[in-house]
Amino acid sequence: MGQDQTKQQIEKGLQLYQSNHTEKALQVWMKVLEKSPDLVGRFRALGCLVTAHSEMGRYKEMLKFAVVQIDTARELEDANFLLESYLNLARSNEKLCEFHKTISYCKTCLGLPGTRAAAQLGGQVSLSMGNAFLGLSLFQKALESFEKALRYAHNNDDTMLECRVCCSLGSFYAQVKDYEKALFFPCKAAELVNDYGKGWSLKYRAMSQYHMAVAYRLLGHLGSAMECCEESMKIALQHGDRPLQALCLLCFADIHRSRGDLQTAFPRYDSAMSIMTEIGNRLGQVQVLLGVAKCWVARKALDKALDAIERAQDLAEEVGNKVRPDSVCWVWSQEPKLGQLKLHCLSEGIYRSKGLQRELRAHVVRFHECVEETELYCGLCGESIGEKNSRLQALPCSHIFHLRCLQNNGTRSCPNCRRSSMKPGFV
Repeated sequence: MGQDQTKQQIEKGLQLYQSNHTEKALQVWMKVLEKSPDLVGRFRALGCLVTAHSEMGRYKEMLKFAVVQIDTARELEDANFLLESYLNLARSNEKLCEFHKTISYCKTCLGLPGTRAAAQLGGQVSLSMGNAFLGLSLFQKALESFEKALRYAHNNDDTMLECRVCCSLGSFYAQVKDYEKALFFPCKAAELVNDYGKGWSLKYRAMSQYHMAVAYRLLGHLGSAMECCEESMKIALQHGDRPLQALCLLCFADIHRSRGDLQTAFPRYDSAMSIMTEIGNRLGQVQVLLGVAKCWVARKALDKALDAIERAQDLAEEVGNKVRPDSVCWVWSQEPKLGQLKLHCLSEGIYRSKGLQRELRAHVVRFHECVEETELYCGLCGESIGEKNSRLQALPCSHIFHLRCLQNNGTRSCPNCRRSSMKPGFV
Protein backbone atom coordinates (compact mmCIF):
# COMPACT_ATOMS: atom_id res chain seq x y z
CA MET A 1 0.00 0.00 0.00
CA GLY A 2 1.66 3.24 -1.17
CA GLN A 3 1.58 6.65 0.45
CA ASP A 4 -1.26 7.99 -1.74
CA GLN A 5 -3.32 4.86 -1.26
CA THR A 6 -2.75 5.08 2.50
CA LYS A 7 -4.13 8.64 2.55
CA GLN A 8 -7.14 7.57 0.49
CA GLN A 9 -7.88 4.69 2.87
CA ILE A 10 -7.64 6.93 5.95
CA GLU A 11 -10.04 9.41 4.32
CA LYS A 12 -12.38 6.56 3.37
CA GLY A 13 -12.40 5.47 7.02
CA LEU A 14 -13.23 9.01 8.16
CA GLN A 15 -16.15 9.22 5.73
CA LEU A 16 -17.50 5.87 6.95
CA TYR A 17 -17.09 6.93 10.57
CA GLN A 18 -18.89 10.23 10.03
CA SER A 19 -21.72 8.28 8.37
CA ASN A 20 -22.05 6.10 11.51
CA HIS A 21 -20.54 3.04 9.83
CA THR A 22 -18.17 2.71 12.77
CA GLU A 23 -17.12 -0.93 12.49
CA LYS A 24 -16.39 -0.59 8.76
CA ALA A 25 -14.28 2.51 9.50
CA LEU A 26 -12.30 0.58 12.12
CA GLN A 27 -11.66 -2.23 9.63
CA VAL A 28 -10.31 0.25 7.06
CA TRP A 29 -7.91 1.84 9.55
CA MET A 30 -6.76 -1.55 10.85
CA LYS A 31 -6.02 -2.58 7.27
CA VAL A 32 -3.78 0.51 6.93
CA LEU A 33 -1.83 -0.65 9.99
CA GLU A 34 -1.45 -4.15 8.54
CA LYS A 35 -0.58 -3.24 4.95
CA SER A 36 1.05 0.21 4.85
CA PRO A 37 4.79 0.75 5.39
CA ASP A 38 4.22 4.54 5.50
CA LEU A 39 4.97 5.60 9.10
CA VAL A 40 3.10 8.91 8.81
CA GLY A 41 0.05 7.15 7.42
CA ARG A 42 0.20 4.57 10.20
CA PHE A 43 0.48 7.37 12.76
CA ARG A 44 -2.64 9.06 11.36
CA ALA A 45 -4.58 5.78 11.27
CA LEU A 46 -3.66 5.17 14.91
CA GLY A 47 -4.90 8.65 15.79
CA CYS A 48 -8.24 7.85 14.15
CA LEU A 49 -8.45 4.57 16.08
CA VAL A 50 -7.69 6.36 19.37
CA THR A 51 -10.46 8.93 18.77
CA ALA A 52 -13.01 6.34 17.63
CA HIS A 53 -12.42 4.05 20.61
CA SER A 54 -12.63 7.06 22.94
CA GLU A 55 -16.05 8.02 21.64
CA MET A 56 -17.26 4.41 21.88
CA GLY A 57 -16.10 4.13 25.48
CA ARG A 58 -13.55 1.42 24.68
CA TYR A 59 -10.92 3.08 26.81
CA LYS A 60 -8.55 0.12 27.22
CA GLU A 61 -8.39 -0.29 23.44
CA MET A 62 -7.92 3.48 23.17
CA LEU A 63 -4.91 3.24 25.47
CA LYS A 64 -3.51 0.28 23.51
CA PHE A 65 -3.53 2.24 20.24
CA ALA A 66 -2.10 5.33 21.98
CA VAL A 67 0.88 3.26 23.17
CA VAL A 68 1.48 1.95 19.63
CA GLN A 69 1.17 5.50 18.30
CA ILE A 70 3.87 6.86 20.59
CA ASP A 71 6.24 4.10 19.44
CA THR A 72 5.51 5.17 15.86
CA ALA A 73 6.15 8.83 16.77
CA ARG A 74 9.55 7.89 18.18
CA GLU A 75 10.41 6.13 14.94
CA LEU A 76 9.47 9.28 13.03
CA GLU A 77 11.74 11.37 15.32
CA ASP A 78 9.46 14.40 15.02
CA ALA A 79 8.46 16.49 18.06
CA ASN A 80 5.08 17.34 16.48
CA PHE A 81 4.13 13.67 16.34
CA LEU A 82 5.48 13.09 19.84
CA LEU A 83 3.29 15.89 21.22
CA GLU A 84 0.16 14.48 19.61
CA SER A 85 0.87 10.94 20.80
CA TYR A 86 1.64 12.00 24.39
CA LEU A 87 -1.65 13.94 24.39
CA ASN A 88 -3.48 10.78 23.30
CA LEU A 89 -1.78 8.86 26.11
CA ALA A 90 -2.90 11.57 28.56
CA ARG A 91 -6.48 11.48 27.29
CA SER A 92 -6.58 7.67 27.41
CA ASN A 93 -5.52 7.66 31.05
CA GLU A 94 -7.95 10.48 31.82
CA LYS A 95 -10.83 8.35 30.51
CA LEU A 96 -9.65 5.43 32.68
CA CYS A 97 -9.53 7.75 35.73
CA GLU A 98 -5.73 7.34 35.97
CA PHE A 99 -5.44 11.02 36.73
CA HIS A 100 -1.85 11.11 38.00
CA LYS A 101 -0.66 9.47 34.78
CA THR A 102 -2.75 12.00 32.82
CA ILE A 103 -1.07 14.90 34.57
CA SER A 104 2.38 13.36 34.06
CA TYR A 105 1.83 12.91 30.30
CA CYS A 106 0.42 16.43 30.01
CA LYS A 107 3.53 17.82 31.69
CA THR A 108 5.63 15.84 29.23
CA CYS A 109 3.69 17.51 26.39
CA LEU A 110 4.29 20.95 27.87
CA GLY A 111 7.99 20.19 28.33
CA LEU A 112 8.58 19.30 24.67
CA PRO A 113 10.45 21.87 22.56
CA GLY A 114 8.28 24.37 20.68
CA THR A 115 6.53 22.82 17.70
CA ARG A 116 3.99 23.92 15.12
CA ALA A 117 1.53 21.52 16.81
CA ALA A 118 1.93 23.24 20.19
CA ALA A 119 -0.38 26.14 19.31
CA GLN A 120 -3.02 23.75 18.02
CA LEU A 121 -2.80 21.10 20.74
CA GLY A 122 -1.65 23.14 23.75
CA GLY A 123 -5.22 24.01 24.69
CA GLN A 124 -6.25 20.35 24.56
CA VAL A 125 -3.31 19.47 26.82
CA SER A 126 -4.41 22.12 29.33
CA LEU A 127 -8.02 20.90 29.17
CA SER A 128 -7.02 17.28 29.79
CA MET A 129 -4.85 18.37 32.70
CA GLY A 130 -7.71 20.45 34.12
CA ASN A 131 -10.08 17.49 33.90
CA ALA A 132 -7.54 15.32 35.74
CA PHE A 133 -7.07 17.91 38.48
CA LEU A 134 -10.84 18.16 38.79
CA GLY A 135 -11.06 14.37 39.07
CA LEU A 136 -8.63 14.57 41.99
CA SER A 137 -10.55 17.48 43.59
CA LEU A 138 -7.58 19.85 43.13
CA PHE A 139 -9.86 22.77 42.34
CA GLN A 140 -7.43 25.67 42.12
CA LYS A 141 -5.14 23.76 39.76
CA ALA A 142 -8.16 22.68 37.71
CA LEU A 143 -9.27 26.30 37.29
CA GLU A 144 -5.77 27.41 36.33
CA SER A 145 -5.67 24.74 33.61
CA PHE A 146 -9.16 25.56 32.31
CA GLU A 147 -8.26 29.26 32.16
CA LYS A 148 -5.12 28.42 30.17
CA ALA A 149 -7.18 26.23 27.81
CA LEU A 150 -9.63 29.09 27.26
CA ARG A 151 -6.77 31.43 26.38
CA TYR A 152 -5.57 28.93 23.77
CA ALA A 153 -9.11 28.67 22.40
CA HIS A 154 -9.53 32.44 22.09
CA ASN A 155 -6.04 33.06 20.69
CA ASN A 156 -6.48 30.38 18.02
CA ASP A 157 -10.18 31.02 17.37
CA ASP A 158 -10.79 27.37 18.34
CA THR A 159 -14.53 27.32 19.00
CA MET A 160 -14.68 23.55 19.47
CA LEU A 161 -12.08 23.70 22.24
CA GLU A 162 -13.95 26.59 23.86
CA CYS A 163 -17.12 24.47 23.80
CA ARG A 164 -15.37 21.58 25.55
CA VAL A 165 -13.81 23.86 28.18
CA CYS A 166 -17.20 25.43 28.90
CA CYS A 167 -18.65 21.97 29.54
CA SER A 168 -15.78 21.14 31.92
CA LEU A 169 -16.33 24.44 33.73
CA GLY A 170 -20.01 23.54 34.05
CA SER A 171 -18.94 20.32 35.75
CA PHE A 172 -16.49 22.24 37.95
CA TYR A 173 -19.12 24.67 39.24
CA ALA A 174 -21.68 21.90 39.69
CA GLN A 175 -19.21 20.20 42.03
CA VAL A 176 -18.54 23.32 44.11
CA LYS A 177 -22.28 24.15 44.08
CA ASP A 178 -22.44 27.45 42.24
CA TYR A 179 -25.39 26.28 40.21
CA GLU A 180 -25.85 29.53 38.27
CA LYS A 181 -22.37 29.17 36.78
CA ALA A 182 -22.92 25.42 36.40
CA LEU A 183 -25.76 26.32 34.04
CA PHE A 184 -24.12 29.39 32.46
CA PHE A 185 -21.12 27.59 30.99
CA PRO A 186 -22.92 24.69 29.22
CA CYS A 187 -25.48 27.23 27.96
CA LYS A 188 -22.53 29.14 26.52
CA ALA A 189 -21.34 25.91 24.90
CA ALA A 190 -24.82 25.34 23.43
CA GLU A 191 -24.76 28.88 21.97
CA LEU A 192 -21.40 28.15 20.34
CA VAL A 193 -22.85 24.99 18.79
CA ASN A 194 -25.89 26.86 17.46
CA ASP A 195 -23.80 29.73 16.10
CA TYR A 196 -21.46 27.40 14.27
CA GLY A 197 -24.25 25.67 12.37
CA LYS A 198 -24.68 22.24 10.82
CA GLY A 199 -20.98 21.73 10.15
CA TRP A 200 -20.42 20.67 13.73
CA SER A 201 -20.58 17.15 15.01
CA LEU A 202 -23.73 16.46 17.01
CA LYS A 203 -21.55 15.21 19.87
CA TYR A 204 -20.90 18.82 20.93
CA ARG A 205 -24.63 19.50 21.11
CA ALA A 206 -25.14 16.30 23.09
CA MET A 207 -22.32 17.23 25.46
CA SER A 208 -23.70 20.70 26.19
CA GLN A 209 -27.26 19.39 26.63
CA TYR A 210 -26.09 16.82 29.17
CA HIS A 211 -24.28 19.42 31.29
CA MET A 212 -27.29 21.73 31.08
CA ALA A 213 -29.47 18.84 32.31
CA VAL A 214 -27.22 18.36 35.35
CA ALA A 215 -27.37 22.07 36.22
CA TYR A 216 -31.12 22.31 35.74
CA ARG A 217 -31.64 19.34 38.06
CA LEU A 218 -29.46 20.90 40.74
CA LEU A 219 -31.45 24.13 40.43
CA GLY A 220 -34.68 22.17 40.83
CA HIS A 221 -35.90 22.77 37.25
CA LEU A 222 -36.67 19.11 36.70
CA GLY A 223 -38.78 19.52 33.55
CA SER A 224 -35.99 21.40 31.77
CA ALA A 225 -33.46 18.88 33.08
CA MET A 226 -35.46 16.01 31.61
CA GLU A 227 -35.82 17.73 28.21
CA CYS A 228 -32.07 18.40 27.93
CA CYS A 229 -31.17 14.90 29.08
CA GLU A 230 -33.57 13.30 26.60
CA GLU A 231 -32.02 15.35 23.78
CA SER A 232 -28.52 14.31 24.81
CA MET A 233 -29.52 10.65 25.17
CA LYS A 234 -31.15 10.62 21.74
CA ILE A 235 -27.92 11.77 20.08
CA ALA A 236 -25.81 9.39 22.21
CA LEU A 237 -27.95 6.44 21.10
CA GLN A 238 -27.78 7.49 17.43
CA HIS A 239 -23.98 7.62 17.53
CA GLY A 240 -23.33 4.67 19.84
CA ASP A 241 -21.73 6.97 22.43
CA ARG A 242 -21.66 4.59 25.42
CA PRO A 243 -19.94 6.98 27.88
CA LEU A 244 -22.56 9.67 27.30
CA GLN A 245 -25.37 7.11 27.50
CA ALA A 246 -24.11 6.13 30.96
CA LEU A 247 -23.98 9.77 32.11
CA CYS A 248 -27.50 10.41 30.80
CA LEU A 249 -28.82 7.32 32.60
CA LEU A 250 -27.24 8.61 35.81
CA CYS A 251 -28.82 12.01 35.23
CA PHE A 252 -32.23 10.42 34.54
CA ALA A 253 -31.91 8.45 37.80
CA ASP A 254 -31.01 11.61 39.75
CA ILE A 255 -33.98 13.46 38.24
CA HIS A 256 -36.37 10.65 39.24
CA ARG A 257 -34.83 10.58 42.74
CA SER A 258 -35.33 14.36 43.00
CA ARG A 259 -38.99 13.81 42.10
CA GLY A 260 -39.29 11.13 44.78
CA ASP A 261 -39.87 8.41 42.17
CA LEU A 262 -37.41 5.91 43.62
CA GLN A 263 -38.98 2.94 41.86
CA THR A 264 -37.99 4.45 38.50
CA ALA A 265 -34.62 5.74 39.77
CA PHE A 266 -33.20 2.37 40.84
CA PRO A 267 -33.22 0.65 37.40
CA ARG A 268 -31.70 3.78 35.83
CA TYR A 269 -28.87 3.65 38.36
CA ASP A 270 -28.39 -0.06 37.61
CA SER A 271 -28.16 0.60 33.86
CA ALA A 272 -25.71 3.48 34.39
CA MET A 273 -23.55 1.31 36.66
CA SER A 274 -23.50 -1.51 34.10
CA ILE A 275 -22.11 0.74 31.34
CA MET A 276 -19.70 2.60 33.61
CA THR A 277 -18.28 -0.69 34.87
CA GLU A 278 -17.94 -1.88 31.27
CA ILE A 279 -16.02 1.22 30.15
CA GLY A 280 -13.99 1.68 33.36
CA ASN A 281 -15.42 5.00 34.59
CA ARG A 282 -14.76 4.59 38.30
CA LEU A 283 -15.68 8.15 39.28
CA GLY A 284 -19.00 7.64 37.48
CA GLN A 285 -19.52 4.47 39.50
CA VAL A 286 -18.93 6.44 42.71
CA GLN A 287 -21.60 8.95 41.64
CA VAL A 288 -24.04 6.13 40.88
CA LEU A 289 -23.50 4.51 44.27
CA LEU A 290 -23.91 7.88 46.00
CA GLY A 291 -27.30 8.27 44.29
CA VAL A 292 -28.28 4.71 45.22
CA ALA A 293 -27.31 5.36 48.85
CA LYS A 294 -29.50 8.47 48.92
CA CYS A 295 -32.41 6.40 47.57
CA TRP A 296 -31.96 3.83 50.35
CA VAL A 297 -31.81 6.63 52.94
CA ALA A 298 -35.09 7.99 51.59
CA ARG A 299 -36.57 4.51 52.03
CA LYS A 300 -35.15 4.30 55.60
CA ALA A 301 -33.07 1.27 54.56
CA LEU A 302 -29.95 2.58 56.31
CA ASP A 303 -27.91 -0.63 56.25
CA LYS A 304 -28.33 -0.90 52.48
CA ALA A 305 -27.30 2.77 52.19
CA LEU A 306 -24.16 2.07 54.21
CA ASP A 307 -23.34 -0.90 51.97
CA ALA A 308 -23.55 1.34 48.87
CA ILE A 309 -21.37 3.97 50.60
CA GLU A 310 -18.73 1.37 51.48
CA ARG A 311 -18.57 0.19 47.86
CA ALA A 312 -18.28 3.81 46.70
CA GLN A 313 -15.45 4.51 49.15
CA ASP A 314 -13.52 1.49 47.86
CA LEU A 315 -13.86 2.75 44.28
CA ALA A 316 -12.83 6.30 45.25
CA GLU A 317 -9.72 4.95 46.92
CA GLU A 318 -8.88 2.94 43.78
CA VAL A 319 -8.75 6.17 41.75
CA GLY A 320 -6.03 7.39 44.13
CA ASN A 321 -4.34 4.01 44.25
CA LYS A 322 -0.68 3.65 45.08
CA VAL A 323 1.77 4.42 42.32
CA ARG A 324 5.41 3.46 41.96
CA PRO A 325 7.61 6.50 41.25
CA ASP A 326 10.78 4.39 41.14
CA SER A 327 12.00 0.88 41.80
CA VAL A 328 12.52 1.46 45.51
CA CYS A 329 9.37 2.71 47.21
CA TRP A 330 5.60 2.97 46.93
CA VAL A 331 3.68 6.17 47.69
CA TRP A 332 -0.01 6.88 48.01
CA SER A 333 -1.58 9.19 45.49
CA GLN A 334 -4.31 11.67 46.29
CA GLU A 335 -7.80 10.23 45.92
CA PRO A 336 -10.80 12.29 44.75
CA LYS A 337 -11.52 14.08 48.01
CA LEU A 338 -14.83 15.63 46.96
CA GLY A 339 -16.37 12.20 46.46
CA GLN A 340 -15.05 11.13 49.87
CA LEU A 341 -16.38 14.34 51.40
CA LYS A 342 -19.90 13.62 50.12
CA LEU A 343 -19.74 10.02 51.29
CA HIS A 344 -18.62 11.03 54.81
CA CYS A 345 -21.38 13.66 54.95
CA LEU A 346 -24.02 11.07 54.03
CA SER A 347 -22.55 8.54 56.49
CA GLU A 348 -22.66 11.17 59.22
CA GLY A 349 -26.41 11.62 58.74
CA ILE A 350 -27.01 7.86 58.77
CA TYR A 351 -25.05 7.24 61.95
CA ARG A 352 -26.76 10.22 63.59
CA SER A 353 -30.11 8.58 62.80
CA LYS A 354 -28.84 5.27 64.22
CA GLY A 355 -27.53 7.00 67.37
CA LEU A 356 -24.06 5.49 66.92
CA GLN A 357 -21.89 8.26 68.36
CA ARG A 358 -18.43 6.74 67.81
CA GLU A 359 -19.03 6.16 64.09
CA LEU A 360 -20.70 9.57 63.83
CA ARG A 361 -17.65 11.34 65.29
CA ALA A 362 -15.27 9.45 62.97
CA HIS A 363 -17.14 10.61 59.88
CA VAL A 364 -17.43 14.21 61.17
CA VAL A 365 -13.64 14.27 61.60
CA ARG A 366 -13.01 12.81 58.12
CA PHE A 367 -15.51 15.24 56.58
CA HIS A 368 -13.63 18.25 57.97
CA GLU A 369 -10.28 16.75 56.96
CA CYS A 370 -11.56 16.45 53.38
CA VAL A 371 -12.73 20.09 53.47
CA GLU A 372 -9.22 21.15 54.55
CA GLU A 373 -7.50 18.95 51.97
CA THR A 374 -9.62 20.26 49.09
CA GLU A 375 -9.37 23.85 50.40
CA LEU A 376 -13.13 24.03 49.92
CA TYR A 377 -13.70 26.91 52.29
CA CYS A 378 -13.92 30.66 51.88
CA GLY A 379 -10.76 32.44 53.04
CA LEU A 380 -12.83 35.41 54.19
CA CYS A 381 -15.76 33.97 56.16
CA GLY A 382 -14.23 30.54 56.84
CA GLU A 383 -17.41 28.70 55.84
CA SER A 384 -17.27 25.59 53.65
CA ILE A 385 -17.75 25.95 49.90
CA GLY A 386 -19.83 23.25 48.28
CA GLU A 387 -22.23 22.52 51.16
CA LYS A 388 -25.06 24.50 49.59
CA ASN A 389 -25.81 26.47 46.43
CA SER A 390 -24.04 29.85 46.60
CA ARG A 391 -22.56 32.30 44.11
CA LEU A 392 -18.78 32.06 43.93
CA GLN A 393 -16.00 34.18 42.44
CA ALA A 394 -12.61 32.94 41.33
CA LEU A 395 -9.81 35.53 41.38
CA PRO A 396 -7.06 35.59 38.71
CA CYS A 397 -4.94 33.37 40.99
CA SER A 398 -7.81 30.83 40.83
CA HIS A 399 -8.57 30.92 44.56
CA ILE A 400 -12.35 30.77 45.10
CA PHE A 401 -14.46 32.82 47.51
CA HIS A 402 -18.10 33.57 48.15
CA LEU A 403 -19.02 36.48 45.90
CA ARG A 404 -20.82 38.23 48.77
CA CYS A 405 -17.66 38.04 50.93
CA LEU A 406 -15.49 39.68 48.27
CA GLN A 407 -18.10 42.39 47.72
CA ASN A 408 -18.44 43.07 51.45
CA ASN A 409 -14.69 42.97 52.09
CA GLY A 410 -13.71 45.21 49.18
CA THR A 411 -10.22 43.65 49.07
CA ARG A 412 -8.06 44.23 45.98
CA SER A 413 -5.75 41.28 46.62
CA CYS A 414 -6.36 37.60 47.21
CA PRO A 415 -6.88 36.94 50.94
CA ASN A 416 -5.25 33.52 50.45
CA CYS A 417 -2.11 34.37 48.50
CA ARG A 418 -2.16 38.20 48.59
CA ARG A 419 -1.53 38.44 44.86
CA SER A 420 -2.98 41.45 43.09
CA SER A 421 -6.47 40.80 41.81
CA MET A 422 -7.06 44.09 40.03
CA LYS A 423 -7.44 42.50 36.59
CA PRO A 424 -10.83 40.97 35.75
CA GLY A 425 -11.56 37.72 37.56
CA PHE A 426 -12.04 34.41 35.79
CA VAL A 427 -15.76 33.73 36.04
